[in-house]
Amino acid sequence: MSYIPTPEQAEELVKQYNKDAFHIQHAQTVSKVMGELAKQYDPDRVDFWRTVGMLHDIDFELYPDQHCVKANEILHELDIDEEVIHAVICHGYGICIDVAPEKYMEKVLYATDELTGLIGAVALMRPNGISDMEVKSVSKKFKDKKFAAGCSRDVIRRGAEMMGVELNELIGMTINAMRA
Repeated sequence: MSYIPTPEQAEELVKQYNKDAFHIQHAQTVSKVMGELAKQYDPDRVDFWRTVGMLHDIDFELYPDQHCVKANEILHELDIDEEVIHAVICHGYGICIDVAPEKYMEKVLYATDELTGLIGAVALMRPNGISDMEVKSVSKKFKDKKFAAGCSRDVIRRGAEMMGVELNELIGMTINAMRA
């Protein structure tokens, strides 16, 4: 009988497969962002969105070259609900797996995963971190391809398109969600 883990159970699962503090912190950040955005888009499913955000990179530390493919296997072995699995693996659409985001929540994860990394990198350069960050600070660094080069600008742009929002709107929503 498959199940949907709570965000707390999802975090424990992530910690079983990831030991690097960076990967755990990234999962926690994406989970919190997903939870904040769920309040706006799907208020009855905040915990579901948080769980998906937490689990999205469960396989990345151990299997970076098989990302999302291994997550699919791991989550099936753990008897996680199919809706969670689809949402988790489709965030790698066009990068490492050919499963497209269909539901709005999946598009939000696709869009914000890379963006949280970029915003986090900008925050590290600022004296007040994210607390007084403005969209223009992130937009400026978004254009600098050498800055946080591991954060795919193409994925962030495609994600904004999938969500039907302007890039700066997505950046603003994500900053506010991270700040919360």
